[in-house]
Amino acid sequence: MRAWLAVLLLLASVQAMAMAVERVVSLAPSLSEIVVELGAVDLLVGVLDGGERPVPLANVASVGRYGQLDMEQLLSLKPDLILLWPGSIGPAQREQLKRLNIPTYVAEPHSLEQLTSQVEAIALQLDRPERGRQLAMQLRQRLTELRQRYHRAEPLRVFYQVWNQPLYTVGGGQIISDALTVCGARNVFDDLKLPAPQVSVESVLQRNPEVILAGDQTQLDTWKAWPQVAAVAQGRLLVVPDKGLERPSGQMLEAVARLCQVVAASTH
Repeated sequence: MRAWLAVLLLLASVQAMAMAVERVVSLAPSLSEIVVELGAVDLLVGVLDGGERPVPLANVASVGRYGQLDMEQLLSLKPDLILLWPGSIGPAQREQLKRLNIPTYVAEPHSLEQLTSQVEAIALQLDRPERGRQLAMQLRQRLTELRQRYHRAEPLRVFYQVWNQPLYTVGGGQIISDALTVCGARNVFDDLKLPAPQVSVESVLQRNPEVILAGDQTQLDTWKAWPQVAAVAQGRLLVVPDKGLERPSGQMLEAVARLCQVVAASTH
């Protein structure tokens, strides 16, 4: 009986080894960063480009740019796992990927807590469970620390400007909206469900934010035409301090910390 059990365990072990992931393609810069953070760059055979690459990814093959996947190049790399952020490619190419039947892990966290859970889940996919647990624990501890440090009984009303012409912001289900809550703030458009809704100047004026965040000073300066807005009157037109907020990976927690520092400093 023990001999049969040993044989079954051996077969299970061999099967697990056969199923181990060896060739991974990442279809979002944030997911590529997570692979780096998990110490699994050796598994990456292809990445979708979008912005500057981390140094460890310098020699990994490209499978296109954000929104423009080179399907032929992807297939030539023979991946046995694809990491996918749904918005990184168009609906038609997402359907193509489904038909290929390549194992795919889809990641789209809507909160920082979901992000930490997905880091752990991706670690399991890459057979790095212990590193995943360690990183997720560190991220959760940091998140708890930031929430406690920057908590406000009355959250600041914040307008987060993604772009100015046309005017775009983030909706309530977007992870940046959750990042604002960590900083003791509230997204004034958190009632909108779209991740990046277009809004009007009038609607921003009506919601009267106490802080306006944007990517550069030029975009912020246009709001000075409305001195009645609380953010303008109180001098709280703030440049987003870190582009890492746009990439939901482990590094995002430190980008959130820098955002919290800037917002807190503006109220003193």
